[in-house]
Amino acid sequence: MNYDKEFDASGLACPMPIVKTKKSLSDMASGQVLRVVATDPGSVCDMEAFAEQTGNTLLSSGTENNKYVFFLKKA
Repeated sequence: MNYDKEFDASGLACPMPIVKTKKSLSDMASGQVLRVVATDPGSVCDMEAFAEQTGNTLLSSGTENNKYVFFLKKA
């Protein structure tokens, strides 16, 4: 999937992946896609809730090389 920016949250524990994802999205334009890589298993539920609460779209979530990968489209 194409993306405009990437943020690596590997090694960060809750709530830091979400806090830093929010910060990464803040300087992006509406419609741009952010790729987030995380190692915290809790980030799966957290990312879904974050997208729902903020109006951003979670385009996909999955695993890659034992890490969680998310694609968020900025509202």
